[in-house]
Amino acid sequence: MTNIALKTTTSTLILSVLFCTSAAFAQDIPSKEDMWKMILQQQEQIKKLEKIIGINNDKISQTEQKISENEQKVEAAGAALDQVMSSGGQPATAIGGYTELHYNGGQADLIDLHRFVIFLSHEYNDKIRFFSEFEVEHAIAGEGQVGEVEMEQAFVEMDLSENHRTSIGLQLIPIGILNETHEPPTFYGVERNNVEKNIIPSTWWEAGVKLSGNLTQSLRYDLMMHSGLDTTGHAYNIRSGRQKVGLAPWKNTAFTARAIWQAAPGIKIAGSFQYQSDITQSSNADENAAATLFEIHTDINRAVSEKGSIGFRALFAQWNVKSVSAESLGRNKQRGWFVEPSYKISLDDERAIGFFARYSHWDNEAGDNIDSSYRQTAFGVNYWPHKNVVLKLDYQLDNFANIPKEDNRVNLGIGVQF
Repeated sequence: MTNIALKTTTSTLILSVLFCTSAAFAQDIPSKEDMWKMILQQQEQIKKLEKIIGINNDKISQTEQKISENEQKVEAAGAALDQVMSSGGQPATAIGGYTELHYNGGQADLIDLHRFVIFLSHEYNDKIRFFSEFEVEHAIAGEGQVGEVEMEQAFVEMDLSENHRTSIGLQLIPIGILNETHEPPTFYGVERNNVEKNIIPSTWWEAGVKLSGNLTQSLRYDLMMHSGLDTTGHAYNIRSGRQKVGLAPWKNTAFTARAIWQAAPGIKIAGSFQYQSDITQSSNADENAAATLFEIHTDINRAVSEKGSIGFRALFAQWNVKSVSAESLGRNKQRGWFVEPSYKISLDDERAIGFFARYSHWDNEAGDNIDSSYRQTAFGVNYWPHKNVVLKLDYQLDNFANIPKEDNRVNLGIGVQF
């Protein structure tokens, strides 16, 4: 009887638990309306996921397309390289150049094909190269004509090691911002700045030997021994003293040293020093005019947004000439400086527009107590329809000690490089 009672009690307990569990489960089962809402919510989530997957697929497709385009460019570049290789695996001669057409308003009121330049180079092997630059100025040259035909560069460059090289021949002096890089798309304003034109004086080339290299990843150097200026008959006017290596007297050797520090990406600081024992190339020791040139500059170009970048150029240069006759003319000291802020906007992969302002101050007779300085404010715009093609517009305001030379005016220009 006891066992029967225990079994009955156990059965009753199990039935009670099952009944309660079933009741609770029945309460958790959603209604038809709730289940329909859940189905609709799940469909919405599925649609969102499909949309996201579709977007990602589009991005993947675009990325694959860009990769394919880049691969095609690489293949095209490789094919082009194969085409320019001469027999024996040596690169063939390469050609390039630049040109610029200027209109100067104001009192000048003239138009001028200022320069047409051809670059010609050849790489003999991976260690020896030749570079040359041939220029025609002012469109026409010859006896009685306004233009000139000039060789600005003709030198051989040889690698001495991975980080050091030497160059021998006719080459640009390593000084300033524009003297070595002066293609029209690379600078603001129709005309080159007057400080580097009248003080340095750009464009300035000589014959000599140069040693260049990298001391560290961010520090470069140049050392050059070369022919120098001859201001005889030019009253110590620096720009007029350029001999351009045409039957040029070389009685006195000049030496130039430069250091360039890449302080950060887009920030470059450089300084140059030159010494020439006599800028008159005189053989008479009593007439020697030893001269030194010191120059320092900074060139900044930093992105500040996805499309915009700021630029800033500043330069100071000064000549010191040890000569009694130079001192009597006030030309024992000749100095100048300029500052140039700018802002450039990239419109797409090729087009860009840039705005600039520049203040310049120079004086080729700074050694006397009379104000003989030239001050100029310029501002304008560069438009690049292509990175190698530029249209320029600027306006210059002159404030000269020599008032008759002032010429406030609009300048227009177009320049290309290739």
